[in-house]
Amino acid sequence: MSGSIVVIGLGPGDPAQMTPAARQALESADVIFGYKTYLRLIASIAPGTPREGSGMRQEVSRVNSVVDAALEGRRVALVSSGDAGIYGMAGLVYEVLRERGLPDLPVEVVPGVSALNAAAALLGAPLMTDFAAISLSDQLTPRAEILRRVELATQADFVLCLYNPKGKNRVEPFERTCEILARYRGPDTPVGIVRAAYRPNQSVELITLADLPAAEVNMVTIIIVGNSRTGIFNGKMVTPRGYDSKYSLARDD
Repeated sequence: MSGSIVVIGLGPGDPAQMTPAARQALESADVIFGYKTYLRLIASIAPGTPREGSGMRQEVSRVNSVVDAALEGRRVALVSSGDAGIYGMAGLVYEVLRERGLPDLPVEVVPGVSALNAAAALLGAPLMTDFAAISLSDQLTPRAEILRRVELATQADFVLCLYNPKGKNRVEPFERTCEILARYRGPDTPVGIVRAAYRPNQSVELITLADLPAAEVNMVTIIIVGNSRTGIFNGKMVTPRGYDSKYSLARDD
């Protein structure tokens, strides 16, 4: 068996944000599988390599097709946006291989710039201390479990990175999350909203927690909610790490 699988994190969307290792892995693949939207983002990379695209909620079928192609002896690339190991496809590949009894099929995971990295960079420096990433999508995780995680992380004063905040027909988790946040954090808490980071329709917005319930958010939005120390400096969202409490930050002449 000479085939293999490489699971690639493409980064947030702009090919300029893709790592050299990810580009090299794409260029060395015999076939590239992925969600159709993600394949369009990399149309200019390895344009002669065959693509196999599929839609949302076809992830299990997609991974099984990837495994089948690898068993035929091909080097198969499977792409995810952001980082493949953060709400991406890497875990499902290993789960399918375990289910199918294929522990020896070679798998490599190539990391990418995650959506939370991209959003944080555009906002300033909001993740300089402990933070929690939580997806509000209840497609695979029970809603009650999601809301419990939100509440505990909010009580613990983590900066929060919220993925998949709202879908066309899925608004309750976002609304309930806003209610939880309002119970434990002040209305002036800084909140960053980044939509479609590093893509043509990117938008970056700084608001307060009081304005979050009315904010325009969707499945390509990352919300970063500050903690008790987060502030705004020159139009940027910054969470101090704690240097100011231990050192003088003024220049020492």
